[in-house]
Amino acid sequence: MDKPKIYLETTMFNFYYAPDAPGYEEYKAQVRRVFDLIRAGTYEPYTSPYATEELEATAAESRRLEMLKLIPDCGVKILQKTPEVERLAGLYLTGEAVPVGFYTDALHIAMTTVYGLDFIVSLNFQHIVREKTIRITGAINIREGYQAIGIYKPLEVLSL
Repeated sequence: MDKPKIYLETTMFNFYYAPDAPGYEEYKAQVRRVFDLIRAGTYEPYTSPYATEELEATAAESRRLEMLKLIPDCGVKILQKTPEVERLAGLYLTGEAVPVGFYTDALHIAMTTVYGLDFIVSLNFQHIVREKTIRITGAINIREGYQAIGIYKPLEVLSL
């Protein structure tokens, strides 16, 4: 069986280096375990220029460099932007799967879909990992000739 192909949304890189503050410890530990599975060869990891652009916007240089270093260190492949990804993301916005002001979040899901990856892993509970987004993007994907994709929290990936 092939390794599952997973898309790492920006929060996965952010939480790897999250501060040790209340509310963050468990998420940070889960994210680090997902990266351990990637390093062990359990998953084939991908991300996109949308994620790297968000990481590049991190003000703290040392943290920005650490997060970006995870990409080559863990063998994360960077997918390319395409007009089809942008078109599908637009459909997610008009279908209200993702709020209009959060186009990049729609782009992350569209990248996972268009490239035929198995699922996206995220800690973005406001616009990505939520029931409404999962339901509506799944319906749009089927209507547009794609598969519905998995949209998971790190904890769910650890139990697959």
